Amino acid sequence: MADPALFKKLYRILTWATFAGLVLTIILVLRKSPAPEVAYDRDAAARAQQKFDAADQAKAAGQASQVQLDRTELNSYLAQNLEIAGQHPDPSPAASTAQAPSSPGSAPAHNDPLAQISSADQPTLDEVQSSVKDVKVDMDGDLVKAYVIFDFHGKDLSLELDGHLSAEGGYMRFEPVSGKLGSLPLPQSTLNSAVEKLMASPENREKLRLPADINDIHIVDGHAVIDYK
Repeated sequence: MADPALFKKLYRILTWATFAGLVLTIILVLRKSPAPEVAYDRDAAARAQQKFDAADQAKAAGQASQVQLDRTELNSYLAQNLEIAGQHPDPSPAASTAQAPSSPGSAPAHNDPLAQISSADQPTLDEVQSSVKDVKVDMDGDLVKAYVIFDFHGKDLSLELDGHLSAEGGYMRFEPVSGKLGSLPLPQSTLNSAVEKLMASPENREKLRLPADINDIHIVDGHAVIDYK
């Protein structure tokens, strides 16, 4: 006959192990992973704009063209052209006219992107963007590595996503290969489900539509490569 004292001891061990695992998970989630060291350079943003302008001129002349951006050019261009909570946009007139429009009234100020994405409802990109405070992008080989800081009920959490960027049927496509919430690695199934749900709604899909003159977008040797028709 089994010893009741043994069962009681095992129950205590399992209870404490579960509690310890929960505490560890919370610590890992709240512990922000280090951001990639990506320099901001206003001149790099200007170089990126010049490359896009040259591509427009080639298109007007009926020629195919290609734009290649390194990590500094890409991040500097994004910093000037994205409106992100917590960032101070470049006060120069050129930067203010280049900034993309946002929809601050489309969602509450404090949202949890992962909770939204994992829920049955399909979030819009505006809802996810409303809680984002900082974005940095690194590139390694053929991988794009996004580092995002977002507001979760007044607490800054970090989210890392690595994956492959491409174009398919005129739309931008992202295939995640790894990710971390804080310092906690995320299962591949969770990443796939989150990205699929985020991109499933017609509203989000339209926002991922590429301009008609772009043929492909991908990462090659640590550079963002945009191929124009």
